[in-house]
Amino acid sequence: MAKVIQAKIKLQVPAGQANPAPPVGPALGQHGVNIMEFCKTFNEKTKSQMGMIIPVVITVFSDRSFTFITKTPPAAILLKKAAGIEKGAPNSKTTNVGEVSLEKCREIATLKMPDLNANSVEAATSMVRGTARSMGLRVKWGSGPGSTEPGDATPREACALSPRRGVVGPLDLG
Repeated sequence: MAKVIQAKIKLQVPAGQANPAPPVGPALGQHGVNIMEFCKTFNEKTKSQMGMIIPVVITVFSDRSFTFITKTPPAAILLKKAAGIEKGAPNSKTTNVGEVSLEKCREIATLKMPDLNANSVEAATSMVRGTARSMGLRVKWGSGPGSTEPGDATPREACALSPRRGVVGPLDLG
């Protein structure tokens, strides 16, 4: 007979550092799960990713047993590591805190593909670029000193950088 699912718990826990303190202890304790057993198995499974925040989905069954699935680290964490910054900009529209290359965004997107609802690496890269932009990071498209993301460039530069080579935004006919 199949086990009956009692709850699904989503947490973000530092890899290899799960302990009974919040957020793990209270989240699992209210469902009657053996917290130390979870901590041991999670730490063993994630010890190779030390220093990263790992999202985990814990399925608790009615007999108080559990299973868990680890996911890839959040894109924001990977972008902060790639750009070498502590935290994102307080206001991403006016402040840039760093920059990251398009190649690095593509690497992050490839790593995150199993967890994203994207059909291609290009679509996933676009999602990662959006996360970078909302954090106050500029995405460098090329290797030159003035190469920026089309959204950060002037309209003429944006058309030259656009992969579609089409019109980016409304035309100013006045």
